[in-house]
Amino acid sequence: MNIIIKEITETEYPQLENFIYTAIYIPPGEEPPQRNVIFDPEIYIYVDGFGSKPGDCGVVANQEGKIIGIAWTRIIPAYGHLDDNTPELAISVLPEYRGQNVGSRLMIKLFELLYKRGYKRTSLSVQKDNPAARFYQRLGYVITGEKLDHVGHEDYIMVKELTPSAGIG
Repeated sequence: MNIIIKEITETEYPQLENFIYTAIYIPPGEEPPQRNVIFDPEIYIYVDGFGSKPGDCGVVANQEGKIIGIAWTRIIPAYGHLDDNTPELAISVLPEYRGQNVGSRLMIKLFELLYKRGYKRTSLSVQKDNPAARFYQRLGYVITGEKLDHVGHEDYIMVKELTPSAGIG
């Protein structure tokens, strides 16, 4: 699989709306929400005006001209917000490309970019029952808290300290 991981460009920012929708975790047995759910303020904040704020940083996975995954950060008052110096991470890989190391490669590249920009850590929020929580732990995130999201799901707040190697661990 020939996949290129690179920093997101301004022409690719509109793709964030598609990818924020595919990032929504759907627990087994639940129906996917309508696509317009991305325009709820609690969700749209992750993509609205991306590129205009400090902490806006992203990488894309591209295969033969098609974006198959995006990982990005923002410093916004959202689910995983810690403070005004810690970018919150979001990641989405198209379903047919999951489990093929695309997410790990995106995350490692994003960690490297964040570290080069002077950030010391990154945070995220993930539903407790989402299998991605284990993925984040393998990449060095640690659980630092718990809270309910806007629809009552129990979430972990997780933080990863960034290092010069920025990779796993």
